[in-house]
Amino acid sequence: MRLFLDGAVIYSPGLPTRVGALIEDGRFLAFGPKASELFNPSTDSTLSLNGKVVAPAFGEGHAHPLFAGREVAGPAVTGLTTLESITAEVGRYAAQKSDGWIVGGAYEAALVEAGDFDAHWLDAVVRDRPLVLHAVDHHTIWVNSKALELAGITADTEEPQGGSIARRADGSPKGTLREPAAIDLVTSKIPPRTPGEEVDALAYAAHRLLQSGITFATDSWMEPGMAQIYRAAHDQGRLPIDFNLAFLVSQETWREERERIQSDRSLFEGIDSINASAVKFLSDGALSSGTAALLEEYEDHSGYSGITVWDTAELTEAVSYFDAHHFQVHIHAIGDAAVRQALDVIEAMQAKNPEWDRRPVIVHAQLIADTDLPRFNELGVIANMQPLWMYLDPMNKELIAPRIGARNEMQYRMRDMVDAGITIAYGSDWPITSEIPLLALGVPVHRSEPGGSSSTSWSPGQGISLEESWSFYTTGVAYQNYREEEVGAIDVGMRADFIILDQNPFSMDVREIHTLKIASVYKAGVRVI
Repeated sequence: MRLFLDGAVIYSPGLPTRVGALIEDGRFLAFGPKASELFNPSTDSTLSLNGKVVAPAFGEGHAHPLFAGREVAGPAVTGLTTLESITAEVGRYAAQKSDGWIVGGAYEAALVEAGDFDAHWLDAVVRDRPLVLHAVDHHTIWVNSKALELAGITADTEEPQGGSIARRADGSPKGTLREPAAIDLVTSKIPPRTPGEEVDALAYAAHRLLQSGITFATDSWMEPGMAQIYRAAHDQGRLPIDFNLAFLVSQETWREERERIQSDRSLFEGIDSINASAVKFLSDGALSSGTAALLEEYEDHSGYSGITVWDTAELTEAVSYFDAHHFQVHIHAIGDAAVRQALDVIEAMQAKNPEWDRRPVIVHAQLIADTDLPRFNELGVIANMQPLWMYLDPMNKELIAPRIGARNEMQYRMRDMVDAGITIAYGSDWPITSEIPLLALGVPVHRSEPGGSSSTSWSPGQGISLEESWSFYTTGVAYQNYREEEVGAIDVGMRADFIILDQNPFSMDVREIHTLKIASVYKAGVRVI
């Protein structure tokens, strides 16, 4: 079967613009005059586009789709701007849910000083049932007193290594917990959802990604049992996009988890649309919660420089083990000390293990010391960056800036990173922020809120070009996901994954890119949206 894109303006980062394309058996066969020459009007289908822009479908290099799907089933607190509106929504939801745990997200942590929310505020609307809300950074939860009680968290509970429990003056838990080591004290008590509910949540999230123009994505937080959910969703034909899966491991359990992770990877042997060969490590927390690992102390906490989740020697051993078994390494590192630790570990691993096409990834890299910038390129490390975070949002203004002072202006050094030759891929970190690439695409260019004015640009000297930004959402993610021969670009032989835009982005003010809409999405030459 062949499809002729008549009058289509073909845009693909790094390639010349062409007009018209011919698709055969789900792949691009020819462009421009050559496509017109090969087109057979008696047998080929035609899509008349009359100058509309066709661009490669986007990739998603770092997201949590299953978490996003689960959140939809809880209280709808995302985007609410006052404490009162959040508690009112929780109360409304609780009135409809007669029993069991209430779990939802994601609330804006910047609404309260230092992000320390009180269990008593939730008790006022839900006292008899355990309640857990995730913050927008997903490194923090806010719970009611019933949840603290069922988790056994009291004034006598020791601070977990790599996590923190906010406390009142008398030492009793306040209701805010940070980082997995503390969060798991509560969430481990939540009864598991049914397999059907889990598949529904994942299928919903996958469809949301597809609607956003994404045809391949990374799930970078695979906990035990999630591989089986992906396999079930695949077998039921409910995954309309391709996935790359990264298994989360911890310092405490990685040795015991090795056999299980190998077994989970084997579930997808022979399935081209799912690659389950990555492992995720958390090396620090988040700047918003004051748990990112810094080279210098926090300005609001003398003598404190954040949380280092892994001992360096242990992290090196774990990373080396999985790399030796040909798992791609994904290391979450936000603070400059965590980024340095991740680079040191990757360097030690490469010196120890035989060479292979490993493509290690450091996710977030919000603060990078000058001396560490060239090391990314030297070590072949991919920086996975979050474009929708690159403006001065409430979290940066209200939570991060008071904690790190002038260093806040050194976040997201995109121009420096590009100039240093670093390989960059984008990820939304959805549901922490929106999954929609067109909403985020222009932010690293103008460094302001989508729709914001030039006066609100944040570190404008770190802005990049629109074409650079576009490439990080396409060719960059394709390379990170080992799919660069298949997707991420529109060229001869590539799979015909593309989007049709309602306007020409290159005739628009870059500050209006967020207003672009996707008219349709094609995967392997077939319209899917």
